[in-house]
Parts: sequence; structure tokens; C-alpha cells
Amino acid sequence: MIEIDLEAEKKAIAREYKELLRISYQTLTDSDKKLIRKAFNVAVDAHKDQRRKSGEAYIFHPIGVAKIVASEIGLGPTSIAAALMHDVVEDTDVTLEDIEKMFNPKIAQLVEGLTKIAQVKKDMNISMQAENFRKMLLTLNDDVRVILIKIADRLHNMQTMDSMADDKQIKIASETLYIYAPLAHRLGLYNIKTKLEDLGLKYTEPEVYKDIVGKIKETKEEQDEYIKTISNVLKKSMDEENIDFSIKGRPKSIYSIRRKMASQNVSFDEVYDKFALRIIYKSNLHDEKFLAWKIYSIVTDHYRPSPSRLRDWISSPKSSGYEALHITVMGPKGRWVEIQVRSERMDEIAEKGYAAHYKYKQGANEESGLDVWLNLLKEALESSETNAVDFVEDFKMNLYAKEIFVFTPKGEIKSLPKGATSLDFAFSIHSEIGVKTRGTRVNGKLVQLNHELKSGDQVEIITSPHQKPTVNWLDYVTTSRAKNKIKNVLNEDTKNTAEEGKELLTRKLKQLKITLSESVVNELVSFFGLKTSLDLFYRVGIGAIENQQLKDFAAQKSNAFINFFKNKIKRSPSVKPDEINKQELTKNLDLLVFGKENDKLDYKLSSCCNPIPGDIVFGFITINEGIKVHKKDCPNAIALQSNYAYRIMQAKWIDSTQQEFKATLKITGMDSLGLTNELTKVISNNMLVNIQSISLNGEAGIFNGQVTVVVQNNAILKKLIDNIKKIDGVDKVTRIYTN
Repeated sequence: MIEIDLEAEKKAIAREYKELLRISYQTLTDSDKKLIRKAFNVAVDAHKDQRRKSGEAYIFHPIGVAKIVASEIGLGPTSIAAALMHDVVEDTDVTLEDIEKMFNPKIAQLVEGLTKIAQVKKDMNISMQAENFRKMLLTLNDDVRVILIKIADRLHNMQTMDSMADDKQIKIASETLYIYAPLAHRLGLYNIKTKLEDLGLKYTEPEVYKDIVGKIKETKEEQDEYIKTISNVLKKSMDEENIDFSIKGRPKSIYSIRRKMASQNVSFDEVYDKFALRIIYKSNLHDEKFLAWKIYSIVTDHYRPSPSRLRDWISSPKSSGYEALHITVMGPKGRWVEIQVRSERMDEIAEKGYAAHYKYKQGANEESGLDVWLNLLKEALESSETNAVDFVEDFKMNLYAKEIFVFTPKGEIKSLPKGATSLDFAFSIHSEIGVKTRGTRVNGKLVQLNHELKSGDQVEIITSPHQKPTVNWLDYVTTSRAKNKIKNVLNEDTKNTAEEGKELLTRKLKQLKITLSESVVNELVSFFGLKTSLDLFYRVGIGAIENQQLKDFAAQKSNAFINFFKNKIKRSPSVKPDEINKQELTKNLDLLVFGKENDKLDYKLSSCCNPIPGDIVFGFITINEGIKVHKKDCPNAIALQSNYAYRIMQAKWIDSTQQEFKATLKITGMDSLGLTNELTKVISNNMLVNIQSISLNGEAGIFNGQVTVVVQNNAILKKLIDNIKKIDGVDKVTRIYTN
């Protein structure tokens, strides 16, 4: 057992507390400090008997969260106090009433919001994480600071996760990448988003993370030298123009380097923009824009810009409030380098997000991008019928979407996600305009409702009081706001029709001497092969179920034996002969074992990533298809591990001699005489590899090939890839997935 020096621990806690006050972004008055001290004392006392998994006193966690809230997010004393006490109601005897008496209703409300998030019912039929996230967002109706403190809590947990079990680490890291990092990004907390993503990668792909970190360290000196060269060139011209500025290099995050390597199939050395330069200048509000373009002019005097990669977030800020000018220029040694130009105010908003926005917000009536976003979010949350996982997917899609800027007929500017349609635009103005849309004009020309908008388009909506959404409209829109509203209207219409259908069905069954009851409804649903009673009533309401069909139901109901027999036939799953064979083949093989006990269970290999022995894998318990096995770096892994952590099983290979596996390789290179011949020779020379299919073509000097091979395990496949890479003219060999 580890000996704990309590005296040294007390001193460390006191040091942390002083540090918290010192690094606060907002200026603290004496009464603010008293409030924070009081919250600190309550937390210390409440958690005095608790320790974290690592063995350290629990109080270090709330202080750590409060430090992030105070310095990195930049919130004030109320939030710092709430952060210090964010776990006391959940973990100790202190109640919300106690906190309200000791402090004030506002702090109690924040602590209650944070406690609500922590206490989610463990309903196994839905994704706990998705539902948890949805409930967390519902607290936005009370105060956005709850979410900001929750993000700080998540960051501190990610920073102190080393002593946790591997499966816990993966679950928390996946959830972080899936939900918290995009949320931090959307709230403008770019620093925190980067930290969350990098830490997420550290636990989901530790080997990849270590490899990139090592390579960044190796190239640091060279990068510093490169940044210095550019800074020296620009400094002289900037000084001549009397611009008060500073230049710093910003390395690209480990996660974004990994994403680029994966999406473009390139190595670390082939990622060119591994860092950016940031020019931060002093300016009053009036001259900000003028100075930004002046700096642009100086930069482009020295370095040639790429016109297609100029991003002007100053004239049209992002909806998170982000403002900056991004210029990509051809720097020394023929390398593209991104230069970000921001004033000190813009830089503060980019680093601190919501809190700095609040500080600089001008005029009480001016709605900031964040407020607009929060209103949209509240509207989406009110649509409670959406399945929790669909909600998270929709929400994420809109979080990640790049923005376009379009104009109303009066010239007002509206921001929409990239890929938005003219019907999305109608709903973005107002839901009631959306549902009454009869047609749309873009730049004066009549277009289809699913016409994809581009930045700069001017859009006019034509409405009609008699217009109603149809099911097809769901295919015409991409924003969750439009989808939710259309679903609500369609559901309302369906409910009304279903109510009429229920009355009609009651009358029709009465004539057939059958009384409508719950069991009769269930029999009817089964008889017509439907899913719910609502489907049944709706179909009767629209006349899709005819009288003769109801007579057939009545006739079969009178014969209980036939009814039982029919149901048996109806419910038996249709299994194709080839599927039976496949199951028989894999049933007795002990290739994979699951869980801590190394259980031998039935499983299927997932078609989205086609794992083969030797790949690092995990099992996923599906609802209808038993255990499905996925690769650890499967494109769907993060979403599954985050949304359905309780359905993930540890899995490992223990035998790989009894079955063969399929893998598809993509090969590119320079087309040369004999390359095809050499390639087939290398593959067929390997006795343990069979070619299942091969397609090769050459065009304008470029060679492209796709080969599907059957191998016994990962080691054989790796050896094959190495041999193919050695062929003269071959540039890249990558394993690809069918989905």
C-alpha cells in the first residue's frame, strides 16, 4: 500500500488553490475571492474521505476543473464556485438545498445542471451516451455555463486517465472524440477542442499517437528555424508601417495530422502544412479590418498567395464568433504555409470562445452567433420524438458542417451549413415559412426545393397557405432544424389520420363480430406484417387496408390452430442456404475469444472493415445479428464505442490456422512496361496467398490496380504489401475497405 504524506498533500492543495486565483481570466474582487474560498472549503470538506483511482485526494479533480473554467474558458466567480462543487451533490451528503442556502440560487442551479447530467437512467435499450448527451444539452435551457463546466470536467478527466482500465479509457476517449470535441469546437473553444482530440487519439490509437509525437519532436528544430525565417522577413515591413504585432508558430494538432494522413493516405513526411503562423496585432475596434488587410498586403508582397485558399472570416465571422483572415502562401523552400491574421480581440475570442464573446458583446439587442445557435439547439431539443442516436448524428452533422453565406431578397446575410438546400434556407428564416414553401428562386431563377446553395446566392421563398410538407421533403433538406420540423408536421398529420382510422376500424370490426382490444390490435399488426398500432390505424385511415383483408383476418382468427401455425411461419427467420453453410463453417472455429474469461462465442466478421487474424479487434453485440467483430481502426469504431459502450466486448485472436480471410489492396504507381507482369508474379510466388480478383489499368502514365487476395493472417498480408512496394514503379500500396 502506498504511504500518503498528508502534510505534503495539504500544502499541494493550498498551492493549487492559490494558482486557481492567480490564473483567473476575469479580475476577481475581494467578495469574489470570498465566494470562491467558501466553495473551496465546502468541496474540501465534502470530498475529504474520497480518493481517485490514482490514489490522490479527490479534491484535486474539482480544483483542476475550476482552473480550466477560470483560465482556459475564462468564466467568472459563479462558474468557478460551481466547478469546485460540481460533484458534491452526486458523490456526498451535501444537498442542492444546502448549496442554495450557503450560496445563491444561481450557483445551486449550475450545480443542479451538472448533477442532472451525471444521473442518467441506465436504459439498456438506447444508447446511454447519446441520451446522456441529449440530457446534457437540455440543460442549455437553463444556462450555457453548465455545458462549459462539463467540457472542462471532461478535459480534466482526459488529462488524468492513466490509472483507469483500458476498456474504460477507450469508452471515455471515444465519447470525447464523438461528442465533446465537436461541441467545444462549436462553442469556439479551439484550444480545448485540440486538447480533447489529441488526448482522444492517445487512448483510441496509442501507437499512432506515440509515433506522431516522436516525429513532431524530431522536426521541431527545423520548424522553428523555418518560422524564424518568415518572421524576420515580415518584421521589417511591419515595423516600417508602425504595426504593433507579434508572430508565433502554431503546430498542427496531432489529431489533425493523423486525420490528414488517414484521409489522404499519406505518411507523416508527406503532410505539408504541419504548422501555421499566427500574426496577432494591436488595434482599436474601428481600425481592425483595415489593419488586417494591410497585413495581408505586406505578407503577399513577400510571398505568393494561393487565391483559392484565402478565407475571410473577418467580413463574415463563423457562427461560433470566430474572426480571422487565413492566407496560404508559398513560403521558403517551396512549401505552402498558412498565415492567420487576427487582432488581440479576435485572438481572445478564438481562444476563450463564449466567455470572451460575452465580454466584447456590443449592445444588448445584438444577437451573437452563439445565441442564434443556442436558439436553434433549443428548438431541435424540443422535438423529443427523435431517437437519441439519430439526434446526436444530426447534431454532429450540423456541428462539423463548413459554412456558406447566402442573402435574403433584402440583402441580409444568413449562414447555413455547406450542402444546405433552398428548402433548408426557408426553414432557417422561420419554421412556418418552411412548411408553407411552394417554390424557391435562387438569383432570380426558379429552382427545385433540393437545389444546393452556394456562398453568395440570393434566395427568395414563395409560400402558399395550402402547402403541406410531404415525406419526400426529408430527402430535400440537410439541416437538423428543417428535418425535425418536417417530421413533427408529418407526425401530427399521421396522428390525426390514425385517430380517424381507429374509429373506422372499430366500426368495421364490430360488423365482423370482433371487439377492438389490445390483443386484437396486436394480432392485426402481426397479420399485416406491420411494426406498431399507429401504422395499423394510419393505413386504415388512408384506405390502404380494405374490407376484404379484414374479412380474411376474421376468418383466420376463428381457427386458433391455423392462426398459431401461420404466426409460426410468419415469424421464422428466412435463412438463405449459403448463410447456413457459412454459420456451420465458422461455428466450431476458436479463432476469436471474447471478454476477460476468453469465452468462445459465435460471431460474424463485420463487412465494413473485414478484419483478419492479427488485426486488433473488438466485438460489438448487435440487436439482430449477434456479435459482430470490427477492427480497432474501423471507420465506425469511434461512433460504436461512444454510443454503445455497454455493448462492446474485448476480443482477441488465439488461433489462425483454420480459416482464410479476404483483404483488398489498392496499388498506384507509374505505368511502365512489365509492371503488371511483375505484380502478378510477386503475388503468385507467395505460396500462402491466393488471388481472388484483380483489376489493373494504366492511363496517361499512371498505374492503378485493385487486388483482392485471400490470406491466413495479418503477418502474411504485411509481408505481401512490403514485397509489392519493392516493385520498381510502385508508389503506394494501401488496404481498403468495401464500405
